[in-house]
Amino acid sequence: MGKKIRALIDLLPEAKIIGDGNKCIDTIEHDSRKVGKNSLFVCIPGSKVDGHNYILQAVQNGAVAVLVEKDIVEIDGVTIIKVDDVKATIQTIVPYFYDYPARKLRMIGITGTNGKTTTSYLIRAILRNAGFKVGVIGTIQIMIEDEILPIHNTTPDIIDLQAILADMQAKGMDYVVMEVSSHALALNRVAGCEFDTAVFTNVTQDHLDFHKTFENYIEAKSKLFASLTLLTNCKENKTAVINIDDSAAKAMLAKSECRTISYAIHKNADLKAENINVLANGAKFSIHSNFANLDLNLKITGIFNVYNVMGAVGAAFAEGIKADVIKQTLESFESVPGRFELVDEGQTFSVIVDYAHTPDGLENILKTARQIAKQHIITVFGCGGDRDRTKRPIMGRIAAQLSDVVIATSDNPRTEDPEFILSQVEEGVLEAIGDKKHKKITDRKSAIEEAISMASEGDIVIIAGKGHENYQILKDKTIHFDDKEVARDVLRRLR
Repeated sequence: MGKKIRALIDLLPEAKIIGDGNKCIDTIEHDSRKVGKNSLFVCIPGSKVDGHNYILQAVQNGAVAVLVEKDIVEIDGVTIIKVDDVKATIQTIVPYFYDYPARKLRMIGITGTNGKTTTSYLIRAILRNAGFKVGVIGTIQIMIEDEILPIHNTTPDIIDLQAILADMQAKGMDYVVMEVSSHALALNRVAGCEFDTAVFTNVTQDHLDFHKTFENYIEAKSKLFASLTLLTNCKENKTAVINIDDSAAKAMLAKSECRTISYAIHKNADLKAENINVLANGAKFSIHSNFANLDLNLKITGIFNVYNVMGAVGAAFAEGIKADVIKQTLESFESVPGRFELVDEGQTFSVIVDYAHTPDGLENILKTARQIAKQHIITVFGCGGDRDRTKRPIMGRIAAQLSDVVIATSDNPRTEDPEFILSQVEEGVLEAIGDKKHKKITDRKSAIEEAISMASEGDIVIIAGKGHENYQILKDKTIHFDDKEVARDVLRRLR
């Protein structure tokens, strides 16, 4: 895949070059530890780490060229490419370096606060059942058909993302289904990605530590839909699939200058869910549309999953998938790791693990639990550190309102004091707890043990916040921690 430095320079009319422009670049890296022979090392200045400080390490590891925005001392045998803005420059050169893989793949992007992962898994299942090879880039992991790779951000940075897409193209994928985060859209990590279909699930409070205001958060999400009709696009016939029950739908529709497919429960839409019956072991409902009418009997439950299914159906119709394939796939679909996932060791009560880490996400799973609960709901949850603090009392209040027992505990405290985080959560809990039970147990393992030991026949224990994650971040270290493992171990000991 190599490219000559000169070919990259031709894309950058303002760039200054010192050294040999005829050298061949085999890889582009921004982490000096990953640099190998014939790499271009990209010096990205950050708030905590500045790539310019690692140039010598990169050269020692094999870099033959460096991309910089600061003046540096010349190095024998190393070509220096000087630009005004490194971050902006890589948005141009990286997709070109990888030969624009997104133009050769059918790309489906999903954005929203909640539901992205489940919707992406549903779309993947439908497309695979229709005979296509599918790659997924999401919160839980990267999948290239059945090959599984780890992921560190919901949407990888532009260098990693374009490399992943190139790998998927080389391995014969027809489709890529991608969760597109607000961070990725705001920071333009998806530069070079041209989506064929974009899905909007919902917007609720999250990531305000980064976006500062809710309006900025919505604006970031809407960039996915604006990108569908950029003048630089090479593809045609784009489709926006939008949940119009959500108040932010207007912002998404305003940016969607292409075909739209709306979906809703409460409003008239292109896809409308009716006759909804949420059960303990699934959900039954009908989807009425101009494409086809579907009567569905699902193994996944909750109103939130009705919305996720409709988003997936809208994307499938946009891509021309037949109704019978959609129905068969959805009715056989069982679960997504860490999304309302049952931990069953034969006990007489339910234990459910869920990723819910936003006010809306927590409210959704607790309302679903309330619909199916025979007895009490016991909720274990926490809030992450170094993240939006304003949602902590809100989530505490929701937990207290919708649960019979609330156990507040640590999530990923990161650099913050866990006790301080819990004090903010408790502000909301104490507002709404009334005469119901409430405990604060900082140690998450102990909190889960306490919740399960309290449970009786017919109760539901909800363990929220981490879902599929198998780690906990405590100050400067990351330890192994898996809610499902802990819960399963406790249940086995209690048998």
